Amino acid sequence: MKKVSLEDKNFRIFIESAKIQEAIDAVSFKINNDYAKSNPIFICVLNGSFMFASDLIKRFNHDCEVTFLKVASYEGTQSTGSIKELIGINESISDRHVIIVEDIVDTGATLEAVVNELELLGPKSIKVSTLLYKPLAYKRTIPIDYAAIEVGNEFLVGYGLDYNGLGRNLEEIYIIEE
Repeated sequence: MKKVSLEDKNFRIFIESAKIQEAIDAVSFKINNDYAKSNPIFICVLNGSFMFASDLIKRFNHDCEVTFLKVASYEGTQSTGSIKELIGINESISDRHVIIVEDIVDTGATLEAVVNELELLGPKSIKVSTLLYKPLAYKRTIPIDYAAIEVGNEFLVGYGLDYNGLGRNLEEIYIIEE
């Protein structure tokens, strides 16, 4: 079984690259069907979503725009509960279909803050796409429209997700070993 060590933590493989790609194929199929004639704007939440966003948007077969929003709410393995917006979007989303692209949705605090901010800009619609969704940890009411993979409440790294900035470059997703 493949393992990695990042700083003081050990992780073992949890989701292999092929399964991740299959899940992205399924989500992209749905988004392609739903937005074939809409020219949506994908708003990718940095840093974690960069790998998922890249693979998802490469599979979108229609006109679209892409922009990025950077927020942070994690420190180590725990959510801080507070959201810091670091870089905002510059494009107009007024009367546009918006697809938020997240790496992982757990409590939903980050997602709720992003949606609340974007709603003030007058989009036609806002949908959420995430690589990983933790339904047992989710505490908000915003619908998760396109979840590629549902997981438990474990701490995960790889494929964009990090532990103290490390592990984002891993092709697979790893689970912490306690």
